[in-house]
Amino acid sequence: MVAANFLSALKELPNVNYTSVYFRWNLISDPDDNKFVDCYIASGATFLVTHDAHFSILKTVPFPKVNVIKIDEFQGIIKQL
Repeated sequence: MVAANFLSALKELPNVNYTSVYFRWNLISDPDDNKFVDCYIASGATFLVTHDAHFSILKTVPFPKVNVIKIDEFQGIIKQL
């Protein structure tokens, strides 16, 4: 019940965009991490922020290009805004 209420509230926030994923790219060896890459691609996000080493393989994938950065890099970008 708590989780359902939280998800309902999350959907109503003005800075939250719901994204449907229609294609599974399977670019990472860890199947649990692929959902984040799929969501990044489907949403047209600018960055995928993570410290997970599984994502480093994405730097060698020419298409689709995934811009993976670490949290400290992201914080530096945010500070410049």
